[in-house]
Amino acid sequence: MIKTSNRSSSAVEDYLERIQELIDAKGYARVIDIAASLGISQASVTKMVKRLDAEGFVCHEKYRGLVLTEEGRNIAMAIAHRHRILTNFLKLLGVCETDVEHDVEGMEHHLSAASLNAIESLLKELSKNSVLLGKIKRGLE
Repeated sequence: MIKTSNRSSSAVEDYLERIQELIDAKGYARVIDIAASLGISQASVTKMVKRLDAEGFVCHEKYRGLVLTEEGRNIAMAIAHRHRILTNFLKLLGVCETDVEHDVEGMEHHLSAASLNAIESLLKELSKNSVLLGKIKRGLE
């Protein structure tokens, strides 16, 4: 079961997910990198980083990189998992790439764990049953 912190908001989750992606890709995440990847100002990122630090999701030293706390990393990993499930599900159904990205960004923070688990189970079954998948796709045309 996927569960994120009761304290996290969509914006917090997006930042934590992006910080984890940067750490995975580069080995570190800095304010300048986060701002560039999100297409927002460094001042906005700095403000959110201070909030994330105060809430115990990251450790940040001025002029240095960020490190996710265990709670921050758990939330980032859960959101990334949600993102993958929803992306794979919509792609399997044949939704176009641009719609998939847009829809997943809107959906990933608003599904209950029960709904996400149901989608994950359906994704697994549809991946194994091409006949049923074909029927569903034809119904979507």
